[in-house]
Amino acid sequence: MNFDLDSEQLAVKKLVKEFVEKEITPFAGEWDKEEKFPWHVWKKMGEIGILGTSIPEEYDGSGMDYITHAIVAEELGYGCSSMRGTYSVQISLVTKTILAWGNEEQKRKYVPGLAMGEIIGCYGLTEPDSGSDAGSLSSTADKDGDFYILNGNKMWITNAGIANVSIIFAKTDRAAGAKGITAFLVDHDTPGFSTQDIHGKLGLRASNTGEIIMNNVRVPKENVLGEVGKGFRVALAALDNARYTVAAGCVGSAQAALDYAKQHAKQRVQFGKPIAGHQLVQQLITNMTLDVECGRLLVYRTGHMKNKGVVNTRETSMAKYYCSEMVNRVAYNAIQVFGGYGFSSEYPVERIYRDARINTLYEGTSQIQQLIIGNIELGIPAFV
Repeated sequence: MNFDLDSEQLAVKKLVKEFVEKEITPFAGEWDKEEKFPWHVWKKMGEIGILGTSIPEEYDGSGMDYITHAIVAEELGYGCSSMRGTYSVQISLVTKTILAWGNEEQKRKYVPGLAMGEIIGCYGLTEPDSGSDAGSLSSTADKDGDFYILNGNKMWITNAGIANVSIIFAKTDRAAGAKGITAFLVDHDTPGFSTQDIHGKLGLRASNTGEIIMNNVRVPKENVLGEVGKGFRVALAALDNARYTVAAGCVGSAQAALDYAKQHAKQRVQFGKPIAGHQLVQQLITNMTLDVECGRLLVYRTGHMKNKGVVNTRETSMAKYYCSEMVNRVAYNAIQVFGGYGFSSEYPVERIYRDARINTLYEGTSQIQQLIIGNIELGIPAFV
C-alpha cells in the first residue's frame, strides 16, 4: 500500500480544505445553535464537485477513488460534523447504493442530481422498534398489480425532512424475516409520504434528522432497488460504505480537536509558563496525536481494499469501531486541555465533543462492530 497521496488526491484535499476553512468552519457554531441546515453551502459543494468526487464521470461525478472519498469526509468532519453526516448519507448510503444495485434507468434518474447536490437523498432503515436488529423491521410493502403499497414508520433518519428521495426498506414477505425485506426508491412527493423533524439532539444539530411516516404510499414496481426479497443485502452493503465514511469523518473531527488543543496549550499560561510546557498536558497531546494517526491509517487501509474491490467488511468495521471510539477520547482530552473554557460554546471543542457522541451509535453501534469483527475472526456466520 502506498501511503503517499497522488497529485489528484492532493488537489482534492487542498480544494476541500480551503472550502471548509472559508465556507464551513467559521459558521458551524452558528448553524449548531440555530439547528440550521446551510442549503446555500450545500449547493456550492455540489457546484464545485465536492459531493461527486467518488461518483463516475458518466453520472456527473469526478470518477475518483475511495481514498479521495475519505479525504472529502475527513475535511468536512474537520469543519462541521453535521455537514459530514449529510454528505455521508447522500453519497455513501444513497448514491453509491443506487450505483451498486440500481438499473440503468434508476441510475440516470437519481445519481447525477445527487452527485451535483441538486437533490438530496436519505436512507430509511431504522424504525422506532428496530435499530440494531434491522431484520425485525415492521414496515410493509404489499403488492397491488404493478405497484407496492408501503406502510410504516422510520425513525432517526438523517436528511428525512430535506430529502427528495429515500431508499426505503420494507417487508414484502412478513413471514420470511430478513429474507423478506425489499428496498424501494420512494420520491418524497408521493401521496401518503410525510416526515416529522426531530429537535433537541445532543449533537449534529445542523444536520436534519426526522421520522418518516408512510400511509398507503403507492410505489411503482419499477422503483424496487435490486431484487424483491434481497433488500437486506442492499442494506448491509450500504452500511459498509457508510461506516467507512463515518470513520473518515471521525478522523477529521479528532484532528480539529487536536489542533485546537495544541493552539490553546501554547497560548494558555499557568504556573508561570504556557501549559504546553507541562508534561501531563504533553501526555494528553501525545495520546490524542497517536489516536488520530492510528485512525487515519485504518481508514486508508480500508480505502485501499475498497479500491482493489476485495472483501473489506472486517476492515470497514474495524475502522468504524476504532475511529468512532477514538474521536470521543480525543474530544474528551481536548476539553481537558482547555479546562473550564472547553465547557463553553465559545470554543469549538465543546461542539466537537457533543457531535462526537453519535458516532458510536449510528451505522451500527460499537457493540455491533465488535460482533461483526468477532464473528469474522472466529468464522461464525454473522447475523448482520
